[in-house]
Amino acid sequence: MVPNTEMGSIFEELIRKFSEQSNETAGEHFTPREVVRLMVDLLLTDDADILTQGSVIKTMLDPACGTGGMLSVAEERLHELNPAAKLVPFGEEVNPETWAICRSDMMIKGEEGKNIVLGNSFSQDAFSGQRYDYFLCNPPYGVEWKKVEKPIRDEHEKAGSNGRFGAGLPRINDGSFLFLQHMVSKWKDIRHGGSRMAIIFNGSPLFTGGPGSGESEIRRWVIQSDWLEAIIGLPDQLFYNTGISTYIWILTNRKRPERRGKVQLVNATAFFVKRRKSLGNKRNDISPEQIDKIVRIYGEFQPTKESMILDNDDLGYRQITVEQPLRVRYRATPEGLARFLASKPVVALTVGDDDATRSFSAAFTNAGATSTVDKRVVETAVAAAVLQLNSTASTISKEMLKALAVRDDDAPVLMSRNGPTADPTLRDTEDVPLKEDVAAYIAREVKPYIPGAWVDASRTRLGYEIPFTRYFYEYVTPRPLQEIDTEIHQLEREIQELLGKAPA
Repeated sequence: MVPNTEMGSIFEELIRKFSEQSNETAGEHFTPREVVRLMVDLLLTDDADILTQGSVIKTMLDPACGTGGMLSVAEERLHELNPAAKLVPFGEEVNPETWAICRSDMMIKGEEGKNIVLGNSFSQDAFSGQRYDYFLCNPPYGVEWKKVEKPIRDEHEKAGSNGRFGAGLPRINDGSFLFLQHMVSKWKDIRHGGSRMAIIFNGSPLFTGGPGSGESEIRRWVIQSDWLEAIIGLPDQLFYNTGISTYIWILTNRKRPERRGKVQLVNATAFFVKRRKSLGNKRNDISPEQIDKIVRIYGEFQPTKESMILDNDDLGYRQITVEQPLRVRYRATPEGLARFLASKPVVALTVGDDDATRSFSAAFTNAGATSTVDKRVVETAVAAAVLQLNSTASTISKEMLKALAVRDDDAPVLMSRNGPTADPTLRDTEDVPLKEDVAAYIAREVKPYIPGAWVDASRTRLGYEIPFTRYFYEYVTPRPLQEIDTEIHQLEREIQELLGKAPA
């Protein structure tokens, strides 16, 4: 019998060779076994006491199970911890070939074949209503979900917690976060032991999408619910068909007391050994010793060079809208006339009619003949000009008034009943950390440079992102310019010497 690990390796080698022809997407098929082992150890390390007690039985779901490597490694690892323990695997896979490998392997091992289902986890929830202890998954990266958009949107629109995708919908071209929501919907209630989950993402789910976007709302949902336990940044060039950086997310609804309200970031990007020979894009491995060290850093839950402990609120921010007052003078200008004649309501009345165009041009010029900063004066002039056109359309008056307005920094602030009028062309946004007072931020970062600015509170939005790289960034002092200059001159001399020795 060919072990599942070797069968998965054989299959991935075929995929690697023909992936360009089949146009497959990075991460769609096979996860290197050392990465799976790391995920399993991270998932189970907090439960070592529970899993080593007698004939314990646990369930695990992988909704994108591929050849079943994650489920197999999890079974093997659990048996290493406790030979009497039993892990009941469940999986769903959309690819018929990989599904067949996985199901065959599970049946040979004595598992229930019906627990491995062929289908799309988004449109065909094969395990509706069921709950599991553990979840493992490496969903495909950057794969669009347009083909199953209707059932996904139907789930999203279900009332209350009945829909699997109620937290939000990510961009149509990346369904990674849909897998996360799908798995969370199958967590056990904390009263029944709760659940733990490990899932691999690329960098996009960490920060893609601004406040109010589907991705930001999903991150907000996870973090505010206090489910995100840790994110482990992995080395690049670990996978066979992509060299991108990847991250393991650990989520649970039963955090240990010391982890509550916290998120741990572990920078394991330097924990790798170079392969003697690359396989496709895979040039790095994680050794067993490095796996143990990463798991130890995670388990110790202490701030170190590779580990950062953050409050949940550290990952949130308010996006505020900063307004500046509008200062305008009203007068007729060639640019304003062009805008007025090009506006939709004017075009509708003048298209193909030169006489009408000349009438509208004359009305505009008359209304703005006198330069003024008094809006009431120009409104009166506009009303008279529009009346001469035998038109009472308010849209024409609005377009003329707008086209007559010319920005003038020396003009007084344009006031309305609600106070200063905002200049939309000067509108800007600022991201203020949740832990910082907005008023204090404005006083420090905005007012010294724009004294008349204010915040439009009605436009404030809440966002969440996880700038993993920023937290572990280390500034490297550049070399002195003199040293660089000396090196350049040295290289120039060497080049001249080589050119002098070259045969004519």
